[in-house]
Amino acid sequence: MSNTNKPRPTIKAVRGTRDLLPDQTPLWNKVEATARAVFARYGFGEIRTPIFESTELFARGVGEETDIVSKEMFTWEDRARAASEKAQSLTLRPESTAGVVRAYIEHKLGETGQLQKLYYIGPQFRRERPQRGRYRQFWQIGAEVLGPQTSGSDSPLRDAEVLEMLASLLDELGIRDWKLELNSVGNTEDRARYNLALKEALAPVKHLMCPDNQRRAETNPLRVLDSKDEADQEIINALPKIADYLGPDSSSHFSQVLAALDACGVPYHLNPRLVRGLDYYTRTTFEFTVTTGLGTQNAMLGGGRYDGLSEMLGGPKAPGIGFAIGEDRLILTLQAQNEADIKAAQEAGAYIAPLGIAQNPAALKLARDLRAQGLTIEVGDGSFKIGKSFGFADAIARNIILLGEDEVASNTATVKTFATGEQVKVPRQDLAKALA
Repeated sequence: MSNTNKPRPTIKAVRGTRDLLPDQTPLWNKVEATARAVFARYGFGEIRTPIFESTELFARGVGEETDIVSKEMFTWEDRARAASEKAQSLTLRPESTAGVVRAYIEHKLGETGQLQKLYYIGPQFRRERPQRGRYRQFWQIGAEVLGPQTSGSDSPLRDAEVLEMLASLLDELGIRDWKLELNSVGNTEDRARYNLALKEALAPVKHLMCPDNQRRAETNPLRVLDSKDEADQEIINALPKIADYLGPDSSSHFSQVLAALDACGVPYHLNPRLVRGLDYYTRTTFEFTVTTGLGTQNAMLGGGRYDGLSEMLGGPKAPGIGFAIGEDRLILTLQAQNEADIKAAQEAGAYIAPLGIAQNPAALKLARDLRAQGLTIEVGDGSFKIGKSFGFADAIARNIILLGEDEVASNTATVKTFATGEQVKVPRQDLAKALA
């Protein structure tokens, strides 16, 4: 029997990727336009690098023992097409800092003697387990500041300026309740001392940890601090703190960063466990976390200083600092905030429950008075049983106002707040203030 008329299976987007449809892209465009405008005010110019690079770039720059290089990269052998060509291992970029520094070296940008302020917006690729806000093709907005030491690229002021710019960007985008987590991971010598201390502290307990952390304890102990494995957190919290191993130069650098942030009024929280996940970070490291939209994995952007990355890639000394914003996660946060705002706008400030039909006129009069003061008010009916009134009120309002004979006679109202369960009697003249 012929199968020529059998319908073919529908081809869908690959797991971990997605389409952004016309009803979604306006918010993306607004975010990107805002980022471009803010970056321009701080003197940044756009750079666009290829979406795939030599695999060696990420192995040397990001670090062979990182999860990104060892587990998450999309890598393939680009076979030679002619006898004179050599095969080459290529990788879809899992992050953009290494590519930007490669471009800095290749195009001899350091020879200008000027500080280079570069930003990018584009897709990255990691073979991660897809989850909320995390995709195998995801988008980042990022920036890098680097250059020869004579340009001031290693100044603590550059760190503080980048952090202040990010605070301004998040504020302009309308991101609420962000928190800046800040730490210093020291210079190469500091990290070497700290790694030895970590190895010693981990030796008697590493067998109690997950397989990944057992491996990291041997190959790169600093990565253990970055672990999100819940079962290992008690052990990790007891490990030595890197702040106790910083040399005078690193301590002074970090103190100057904090002083500049204090002067600008940028709030921060010191987090001694924050090390970030890549090998090239030195000294200042940071994350911005949010409370809405991302759940427990609430980091929306992060970055840090990478003073030795150019040399690792075969280039000249070019201290730098940069960051990457997970644009997918930023959009999720904005959408969650918008949904919360809509819900709050639609939710009545109070539901008036008249306790008996005789109280209906007084309930309507009270609603009129409160609405005139800008409050959103719903009114029930005196024929409803009290349980029914509470059910209606709980679904659409933050408070229920009970209006019985006593309340009408004494010119008061009994108010119950659902969030706290608190129930109080409020004089009529103070009611609007109590509900605000």
